[in-house]
Amino acid sequence: MAAATVPPGKPMSMEQHMLDKGAQMLQSLTPIKQMNQHVCTFAMYSHDMHRQIETHHYVTRLNQDFLQCAVYDSDEPTGRLIGVEYIISDRIFETLPQEEQKLWHSHAHEIKSGLWITPRVPEMVVRPELENLTKTYGKFWCTWQTDRGDKLPIGPPALMMSPQAVDLGIVNIGLVKKRDDKYNISTDAIKTTRVDLPEPERLNPQADYWMLHGKGFAIGVEDVDMKKRAPFP
Repeated sequence: MAAATVPPGKPMSMEQHMLDKGAQMLQSLTPIKQMNQHVCTFAMYSHDMHRQIETHHYVTRLNQDFLQCAVYDSDEPTGRLIGVEYIISDRIFETLPQEEQKLWHSHAHEIKSGLWITPRVPEMVVRPELENLTKTYGKFWCTWQTDRGDKLPIGPPALMMSPQAVDLGIVNIGLVKKRDDKYNISTDAIKTTRVDLPEPERLNPQADYWMLHGKGFAIGVEDVDMKKRAPFP
């Protein structure tokens, strides 16, 4: 990891390495082992669409309608955990209150445009999963804004949105090219193979709220009175 991106702190000691290895051998780490897919895509800050980042999602499917993702800023061993995304089917999304739906983004355009990829896995292998994912919605909270140089997770979490399609002129083409070069792929070529992927019959207008309303969402921190006593049973 480059010196500019290393969080403040002492280097790992040999004793710490041994302790970590020992714990790894003795513990099951069951939830982590359920992560069975690595997805690379892009996201932009809801309050500032000019800030766009490459993201790496390590996905656990809890059932056919719900996935949870640990999101990193790279797929390198030194990748930093920068947030979490929850993904739900359109069937579940339609049951949410309208105010909650505003916090979610659709995946159909993101996938069909080739922005969403499964690195080093052939398209024909992931095709069935993509057919499911085009009909999903995601809510992504970024907890560590490494793109602005933060060496630590500073401030409140930020809501992230999908940049949608490359041809909308919204996506940072430089970011896409850098990823294409890294994985030796062509996002444009992938896009042509996904033209016939099914989409939801109806994209809920409450999702991707910024596209229709030009409004994003930002979280602030405020002082509140603490509840100092637990209620009696």
